[in-house]
Amino acid sequence: MMRGDFVAFILTHGRAGSVITDKTLRKCGYTGPIVYVIDNEDRQVDKYKQKFHDVIMFDKLSISKTFDEADNFEDRRSIVYARNACFDIAKELGYKYFIELDDDYDTFSFTYGRDGTVKQRTIKQLDRVFEAMVRFYESTSILTVAMAQRGDFVGGKENDIIRGEKLKRKAMNSFICSTDKSFHFVGRINEDVNTYTTLGSRGYLFLQVPHVALNQKQTQSNKGGMTDIYINQGTYVKSFYTVMMMPSSVKVGLMGNSMETKRLHHIINWNNTVPKIMKESFKKK
Repeated sequence: MMRGDFVAFILTHGRAGSVITDKTLRKCGYTGPIVYVIDNEDRQVDKYKQKFHDVIMFDKLSISKTFDEADNFEDRRSIVYARNACFDIAKELGYKYFIELDDDYDTFSFTYGRDGTVKQRTIKQLDRVFEAMVRFYESTSILTVAMAQRGDFVGGKENDIIRGEKLKRKAMNSFICSTDKSFHFVGRINEDVNTYTTLGSRGYLFLQVPHVALNQKQTQSNKGGMTDIYINQGTYVKSFYTVMMMPSSVKVGLMGNSMETKRLHHIINWNNTVPKIMKESFKKK
């Protein structure tokens, strides 16, 4: 059984009929509580409440006044509002730890390298995985810890994870957090990258456990959620939000190996992004 101070939040908007993460959680062995987080600007509020039992709705406009959206467009079709609302929701429900999940994951897996190729094995005891991640989180000063995504394994045998990398200094898509270590996600779009770069530059730690991974439906292929805003504004605008917030360390460039997969994406220069521990020999006399 999952520890009693932990809850899984599924952040969802406009997809009452196509949420799949809940089924995936159960299929992979998670036995703890699941809460569906929706906002009061969603036209499918009634459908969510009819279909699901544990639905919590937050005030999107009120949340928008608590953090830096990085623009003044008054366009709130974004997940960042739900991400920030989860800290208060967890407190109200009496949970100390929570994980923020999108609504379109089709599996959780152990992902690793063998003979220069990527191997995946579906997780069957997700409770134990989440509990191990929470114990790691408790034992450090990090603000959040995340699982890897499919895109983190691009590059075959030259990929850092495949070559044995144990941790990455970033957190995207899924976030294990605590009400004792609250922080604000920033930027209306690309909020995960905006947050781990801006707060990372101030010395805060955001970590990813790369060998525990989630698989998600392809970005921009699933109706609802963030799809509309990505299609309307494109991945260039998405990536440029992080350039605006961290111009000294982030630029926009091409990602992908073929004409079919190439797209504009953020590129981070880590030497200019986070503080470093220097040897004593470099200390000024």
